[in-house]
Amino acid sequence: MTKSLRSPHHVAPAPRRTRPEALYFEAPTYYRPQPADPPAVFLAGGITGVERWHDHAVEVLQAAAEPLVVINPNRVRFPIDDPGAAWEQVSWEQHHLHLPTVMSLFWFPACDPAVTTQPIAMFELGQALGEGRRIVVGAHPDFPRAPDVHMLCQLARPGQVVFSDLDHVLQAVLSQCAGVQ
Repeated sequence: MTKSLRSPHHVAPAPRRTRPEALYFEAPTYYRPQPADPPAVFLAGGITGVERWHDHAVEVLQAAAEPLVVINPNRVRFPIDDPGAAWEQVSWEQHHLHLPTVMSLFWFPACDPAVTTQPIAMFELGQALGEGRRIVVGAHPDFPRAPDVHMLCQLARPGQVVFSDLDHVLQAVLSQCAGVQ
């Protein structure tokens, strides 16, 4: 019997939330936005072959004065031996990246170009830029394709700031989310 490659996006809705509360969703658990939810942030950017920057981002965002929904694609345990895991992961990411109420935080950390240049994250940035989604972008100076990130952002959105430090990216996200309900 062949394993279905159908996307798991069609599941029963979550129970209703009636007041804003900080929420955390990690792949493969799906976030279903509800009217009472606070602003939501998706942690887009490199995962494989880079430092675990998501841990710091989650810590900072969850400590914010106002509650946020944090959506983290970086699983504690990724089932690398499961041939369907990549499909499930990318499908999960695409679902959350395209939710209309979610802001995407793109961070391209330093990495060894012999190991990765984060092609899926670059593709996702291109999608977000082309579709006009809400984003905050940063690229570490030692990310081998940092000049490409700057170029893409300036061509697609002249004036788009590209930060070079993760903490500056996080502060920009918090500033943009402040007072938003």
